[in-house]
Amino acid sequence: MTDIPAHPGARDINEAFRGGGRSVEFLDRINKASIVMLTETGIVPRALGSAIAKGIAQVLAQPRGAEGRSADYLDYEPRLVAVAGPDASRLHTGRSRQDLSSTIARMNLRDGLLHEIEALVTARDKLLGLASRHTETIIPAYTHGVQAQPTTFAHYLLALAAALGRQVERMREVYARVNRSPLGAAALATSSFPLDRERLAVLLGFEGLVENAYDANHLGPVDSALEVAGALSIAGIQIGQFAQDIHAQYAEPVPWFMLAAGELTGVSSIMPQKRNPAALEQLRAQASILLGEMQTVSLIAHNNRTGMFDYRAYDPVPFARALQVFKLLQQVVDGIVVDKARALAEVHADYSTTTEIADALLQRADVPFRVGHHFASRLTDYGRSRGIRLHDIPYAEAARLYEAQTTQPFPLTEAVFAEVISAEYMVFGRKGIGGPQLAEVERMLSNERGNAAHEREWLKACEDHLARAEAALEQAFGALAAPVG
Repeated sequence: MTDIPAHPGARDINEAFRGGGRSVEFLDRINKASIVMLTETGIVPRALGSAIAKGIAQVLAQPRGAEGRSADYLDYEPRLVAVAGPDASRLHTGRSRQDLSSTIARMNLRDGLLHEIEALVTARDKLLGLASRHTETIIPAYTHGVQAQPTTFAHYLLALAAALGRQVERMREVYARVNRSPLGAAALATSSFPLDRERLAVLLGFEGLVENAYDANHLGPVDSALEVAGALSIAGIQIGQFAQDIHAQYAEPVPWFMLAAGELTGVSSIMPQKRNPAALEQLRAQASILLGEMQTVSLIAHNNRTGMFDYRAYDPVPFARALQVFKLLQQVVDGIVVDKARALAEVHADYSTTTEIADALLQRADVPFRVGHHFASRLTDYGRSRGIRLHDIPYAEAARLYEAQTTQPFPLTEAVFAEVISAEYMVFGRKGIGGPQLAEVERMLSNERGNAAHEREWLKACEDHLARAEAALEQAFGALAAPVG
């Protein structure tokens, strides 16, 4: 959000919230749409509408100056009147800075959402490309920060891709609610002029109205910004989790999951052997800053009565930070290196495949699950207390431990026991929907690719819709502003 001066007067407060994003450009479009609509409805006579349109074109052609132009209509109107005369103020017929502000804010929000969604879809594409190369790469997975079970790197990446897919869904849903026009609502109860609000919406690329005029300026601006901020908050948390997963590996002397050497990493200024994952740290830090900024959107709107100034920002949820985070995520995904042998060795170094022992005893010998679970846990304690890996425990010793616990013969042969404690058997022998087995991973990859393609189609449709609306506006405005004769 834009900083507010320490002791602002009323004018200073408005100054603090009059720019950002593409606000000036959007005010220009709103003014063009307004004069077109006012002339089409006869609220402004054709000749005067043409003169005002010419004046708008003159203002647009003026040099912007070092500080650029303001998006505050109170700054804009004197410049229009200076070139088109006092009657040019009829451009503001039936309008208020309230509905102008709400409209500019929604145009900035939808513009930001399209950029953010495109960046997330690109990051998702990169995740899917990486996953397709690691469908058989077995890695350790963790719960409570402790190795839990093996899976594949593709399975892990598909989880993040699915999470980002839900994020895109949320943002698309938000876009549909944001892309509603408040213009023509005036301050809160419309006006006595019969403005064509639907025509304004069409000219500006909106897909409908925020119908209730009070809602349009005093409730809708708040919840629209909060929805966008909420979606971006979730994205920041998801990306922060991913960054932490990679960063945790850097505590190991030989990580299996890290960033490639190069511009994403840096050499310590004093320790020549040390490679710091700079991009990863930035990703986590920027995701946290994004989360903080999105909480600010909530705090500004919190505990406020309707009609107050606090949530009047023309650019209520700036997208620069989110875009920075999403593009950095793309770079990090591009820079990921997985040491397959090291990842498998990490699995073998622990006891995460013992879960399969209990399952195999139940499936192959009808041994109650809890009996098999106790045996697998006891086998783990036995091996760890002697500093040996699961695969190095002699079969005879495993059988002895089982028989001592159950007074029954160990029902798994040596070959079967060796098979069920292997990572490959456990990972690729899964049967459930959504597991790491090859068939399921390929199915999920295919679905995710289809979803990503659909998202790109949606993006293009939105961009094409806005482009057509802008072209129609320029054509109508150009015809109105064109010289006669």
